[in-house]
Amino acid sequence: MELRMFSFIEEAMEYLENFKEDLEISCKDIELYFREILSVNDEGYLNINSRVKSAGSLKEKILRNNYYKKYESPKELFSKLSDLIGIRIECRFIEDEKNIYKILKKHFNKLHCDGYYYNTSNKNLRLNLACKQPQEQKNGFEIFRIDGAYEYNNKIINFELQIKSLVNIFWGEIEHKVIYKNNNYIIVDDFFKDIMASVKKNLAMIDNQLLIIYNQVNKLNTIDPVARKNQLESVASKIIYDIFSVKMKKSIGFIVDFRESCDAIIKYIFRTNSTENSQDYNKALLNTLSRLNDIGKNQMDFNREIKFEEEIYFDDEFSNIIGSSILDSINKDFQWNLFFRILFEIELGNNVEDFKTYIKFLRSTLYYNDCFLQLYKLFRSEEAEIIINSLMKNIAYSFKDIDSITFIYDTNIKKIKNSIEEVVELICKNINSFEEWKEYKHLYLELLMLKVLSVFNCKVKVSKVKEYIEKVKQYPEKIEIRKGILEYIDKLETLHEISVAETIKIFKVK
Repeated sequence: MELRMFSFIEEAMEYLENFKEDLEISCKDIELYFREILSVNDEGYLNINSRVKSAGSLKEKILRNNYYKKYESPKELFSKLSDLIGIRIECRFIEDEKNIYKILKKHFNKLHCDGYYYNTSNKNLRLNLACKQPQEQKNGFEIFRIDGAYEYNNKIINFELQIKSLVNIFWGEIEHKVIYKNNNYIIVDDFFKDIMASVKKNLAMIDNQLLIIYNQVNKLNTIDPVARKNQLESVASKIIYDIFSVKMKKSIGFIVDFRESCDAIIKYIFRTNSTENSQDYNKALLNTLSRLNDIGKNQMDFNREIKFEEEIYFDDEFSNIIGSSILDSINKDFQWNLFFRILFEIELGNNVEDFKTYIKFLRSTLYYNDCFLQLYKLFRSEEAEIIINSLMKNIAYSFKDIDSITFIYDTNIKKIKNSIEEVVELICKNINSFEEWKEYKHLYLELLMLKVLSVFNCKVKVSKVKEYIEKVKQYPEKIEIRKGILEYIDKLETLHEISVAETIKIFKVK
């Protein structure tokens, strides 16, 4: 019997070699045909892989299945083998497997006399679509596996078509290497079967999670470009955090939370790189990711002071107050140091210029406020400019009092802008001339400062609150005190400090 076995294998190898050219040509023809079908009907389709059965694989299959006993000749064997050619359609998700199968059923809509189905565009290529799909395998799991036949050079060449999602491709590789191709005797094979079943279940869960993410992103792509940008910025911010937190851990041995600083940096990068349209936005994103990739390979010392190439000068009072305050803190306050260390690493160039550019950006986020347009309607341009600069200067001094990086976080910037809008609305409502503004501006500037400080849960001395209340009482037509608040004011006598948020409640702002 051994002689019969070896002679059969030798003849089969010879037959394969002689048949190889026809198999290779047929393989390419079949692959190309399926590519054409799926390029028109793109339902999660990613790629098509094809292969002709190798001599080693054929030899192993003959031995494992005792084909040398079952078939009289290699010719008979080759007429019965279903996977001389293997075609694998690769798709994104398990759900896409079903969609692609439906496309194939719709395309192969004519019944051949051999029971297989074909399309009039190519009668030589046929599929067996009569069997239930997906098929259940011996291991209990399902697979879209379809037998096919291709007529070439007066020969019928069998092929096997599989439709596999990414997770099922991965699963198939695991199973093939660990079990199918493992000739070692596994004593506790039930244990391994349970483990493999668990792996398969988890992969199916991952597939479902990825599908949910994909559908959500796809939804954002088609519906809301602003939301899509926010999603991309969140991803980029997380990448910054992940890269620099690892470097921080290596450098100083611990990690502090700087996620919101990463958010602020990303918003700055995209707002200062002229990203008006999606193409510019994508370019800025790719450039940033490329730079982060380079940074990931570099060493960083978080103990080192940040140095500037020359003394820094600013163009306006707001920038000078805030810029000077940050410069004073940059090598004392770890959060400010970290913020600009990251920013300077990402933005290649001169630290002085990068710092000045950031301060200009911070100013512009507050200065270019639609509510200021109301002032230009009520006052002459130069007068409106003076009022706006007074408000901006007041905010800058509030920044010094707050003395925290949280000032620049996006949520707080929005609250500060809301405070500006409320105070500007009061000015427009109650101030009728520039002369009036000069007389009563102290009331509105102090109110703005209180409102900005309230964003950061600051406290203020009760004596200052009482002084401000007395000033407001003198001009009730300019800023109104809420009714029924006098009893509350009496309670201030027992306190030394009060939260600014509580103080704001005393006045009718909006």
